[in-house]
Amino acid sequence: MTEQETASVSTSWRRIDAWLAAHSASTPVLLNPPAARDEVAAAERALGVRLPGDLVESLCCHNGVTGWAALLPEGQSPLAVAAIVDHWRMCMRVASDADGLTVPPWEDEPWWHPLWVPWAVGADGTAQVLDLRPGPGHSRLGWAGHGGSGDFSDAVPSLALYLHEVAEALHHGGGVRGMHPFLTSDGGLLWDEAADLHERSPEPAGSADILTS
Repeated sequence: MTEQETASVSTSWRRIDAWLAAHSASTPVLLNPPAARDEVAAAERALGVRLPGDLVESLCCHNGVTGWAALLPEGQSPLAVAAIVDHWRMCMRVASDADGLTVPPWEDEPWWHPLWVPWAVGADGTAQVLDLRPGPGHSRLGWAGHGGSGDFSDAVPSLALYLHEVAEALHHGGGVRGMHPFLTSDGGLLWDEAADLHERSPEPAGSADILTS
């Protein structure tokens, strides 16, 4: 998929919100309203980096969630601005105490890096991180902060592309990195590796719900 074919972060969130409102009885109430710009600026000062435009745009759509929900394909929830800073500080503290900032000879990545910014986290503590290190992988999306070293072996080039793929899977079916969406009996959104989930999944939202601007 080319950059020209990828919807903006705001457009993808509108599409995700529309699908959740139409199909999920519980997930929409967990999404927070937009973050304030001064919260984002304070986070940038705390982290010592400028947050990527995709992440700022996402936070200006939803400032994380009020409680854990498997909103994303890896069973993770977007973090609020304050939680991004808290998780980064926690990982920096753990890494500093356990030599986790250096790359082991048998690995390609350290356990944590100061220029990794967490944007979502799972129940097991694994974070989806945006890699802000200079180079061709700048702003790619990977996983870090739990067992083993950071993992960018199946990195997503950008947060915008990732959210675009999530919105596409919800509206049109299919999966994201092998994970497919379905609804639980009480209307909660979950993702599963099974290739055929049509018996558990609702029909995709109609074209009237797909926002393109």
